[in-house]
Amino acid sequence: MRIVVVGGGGTIGRRLVPALRSNGHDVVVAGRTSGDVHVDLTSHATIEAMYREVGAVDGVVSIAAHGALDEFKTLTSDALHENMQAKFFGQVDLVLTGQHHCADGASFTLTSGIFADQAWPHVTGGGVISGALHSFVLSAAIELPRGMRINVVSPTMIGDSVATFDEHFPGMRPVPMNELVDHYLRCVEGDDTGDIIRAYG
Repeated sequence: MRIVVVGGGGTIGRRLVPALRSNGHDVVVAGRTSGDVHVDLTSHATIEAMYREVGAVDGVVSIAAHGALDEFKTLTSDALHENMQAKFFGQVDLVLTGQHHCADGASFTLTSGIFADQAWPHVTGGGVISGALHSFVLSAAIELPRGMRINVVSPTMIGDSVATFDEHFPGMRPVPMNELVDHYLRCVEGDDTGDIIRAYG
């Protein structure tokens, strides 16, 4: 299959892209400043341009954006909206636009996060975004045309990022990278749709 991995040059992508290629898939890496094709998830025009450039792909995996940390006592609706631009609206746009460009039976795999289910300080935006993505996937799964599928992987702190994020989320158990990559592979290669895969370690 021909698969577009949005954010394929990042932490998860550096493990997922080689795994997809090892399984025989033709992988196109998309990124804001790097990759085979450029896309900015805050810009609908670049999402349209990406799909026109890559053609009717068989799958889209989004692992690009992440929500910013926040302080609830100073959080504003404008800041929350800005936080949601790429992580929520951008991923949603990949699906809403992609349904008109991708091949019959194509799959979409989005990325949310543990804060949809577990509250932590300084991640109100992350919780709102991830919860909204879960609801979107459930709805999209019953309405996507032409046999298309959609799932979302919801990781906890990932194994390769412990050194970066452990100070922010002390005590959070990470998910091993090989386990996380397997979840994405199953979304691409399997038959399921409407699944929220809670990769919580």
